[in-house]
Amino acid sequence: MTHLGPERRADIDLAAIRANVERLRAQVAPAVAMAVVKANGYGHGAALVARAALEGGAAWLGVADIGEALALRAAGITAPILAWLHDPTTDFAPAIDAGIDIGVSTIDQLEAIASLDTDAPPLVQLKVETGLSRNGLPPAHWDEAFERAALLEKAGLLRVRGIFSHLANTSAESDEEAIAAFSTALALAEDAGLSPDLRHLASTAAAIQRPHARFDLVRLGIGIYGLSPFGEMDSADLGLRPAMTLRGRIAAVRRVDEGAGVSYDHIWRASAPTTLALIPLGYAEGIPRAASDVAEVWIDGVRHPVRGRIAMDQLVVDVGDAPVQVGDIAVLFGDPARGHPSADDWARWAGTINYEIVTRIGPRVERFAE
Repeated sequence: MTHLGPERRADIDLAAIRANVERLRAQVAPAVAMAVVKANGYGHGAALVARAALEGGAAWLGVADIGEALALRAAGITAPILAWLHDPTTDFAPAIDAGIDIGVSTIDQLEAIASLDTDAPPLVQLKVETGLSRNGLPPAHWDEAFERAALLEKAGLLRVRGIFSHLANTSAESDEEAIAAFSTALALAEDAGLSPDLRHLASTAAAIQRPHARFDLVRLGIGIYGLSPFGEMDSADLGLRPAMTLRGRIAAVRRVDEGAGVSYDHIWRASAPTTLALIPLGYAEGIPRAASDVAEVWIDGVRHPVRGRIAMDQLVVDVGDAPVQVGDIAVLFGDPARGHPSADDWARWAGTINYEIVTRIGPRVERFAE
C-alpha cells in the first residue's frame, strides 16, 4: 500500500462540507446560514471551505478578524463576510473598501468607523454582551450605543445591518437567560430607531437544539466540518460527515525485542518482540502530546496503538506482527464510518474537544481538496 504524495497531508472532503451545510440549512430554515471559516476554516483551509459552504447554500461567511476576511476577498470570494474581533489599533478602512461587515463591540469602534471617509456608508453589526463576559457592548452601554448608532445611520455615516451575540452553551437555563437578554437588546435598539436586517445569536449547538434562538441567521461553525458540538451525540447522530482526514506516510519500520523503550522518557516498553512504525506527525503539526501512549492510528484497516511520547515531529505506533512497510499510509483521524479514529476520539484521548483537534493542525500538513 504505497503512497506517492506528501508525507503529511490533510484531505478535505468538500462534498461533505456541502452536504453538511445543506442538511443544517434545511434544519434551521427559514433562518439563513453563515458559514464560520475563522482560524483557517477550523484548520481545513478557509477558502476551500468557504467556496464549498456557499455551494451548499450558506449566504454569509464569518471570520474572527479583518485579516481573515481580506484573505477571502483576495481569494476571489465575493459573498457577504462579517469580521467581529478587533485589536485597538485596527484599521477598518481596507475592510470597508472590500465590502466587509464590521462587528462592533464598543462605542469607540463605532465612532472610529463613522469618522472614516468612505465612498459608501460602512456596514456594521453591533455585538451585545449577553453572558459570556467577552467582547460585546455591555448592557450598561446599550442605550447610549443604540442611540448613537441610530444618529450616525441617519447622518449617512454608517449602516447598522445586524445585531448579534453569542451563547455560552452552559445549560438550558443559562441559554434562556441569554436569549432573554438578547431580546431585550433588540427591543431597545428598535426603540432607538434601528431596524437591522439581521439578528443572530445561535451557533451550531443552539441552531440545532433551540429553534427560538435562530432569529434571522445562524452561525454554523463546527457542524459544517462534520463534527458535533455535543458530548453526548457524535457526527453520525446528527447526520453529519467529518470533512478532514489526517494522513501520514510511514517513514520507518523497526523490529524490537522485549524490553525495548520507545520515545522520550521510555513511558512504554515492549512486553514482547514487536514491530514499530514511525509516522512523521508530531505536536509541531498539532498532534496533542497529551494523547501519548493512549491514542490509536489506522493502518490498512486495523487500528494500532500509539506507544510512548508523541514528539515534536513524529510518533511511534506498535503494529505487532502486521506486514506494515515504509511508505504505507497511516490515518490519524477521519470518518469513523470508514473505521478511522475520529477527531472526537483524539479529543477524548487528549482531554480536550474536537474543535481543538482540527484547528491546531499546523502548516507543515498540506491540505488537499477531495
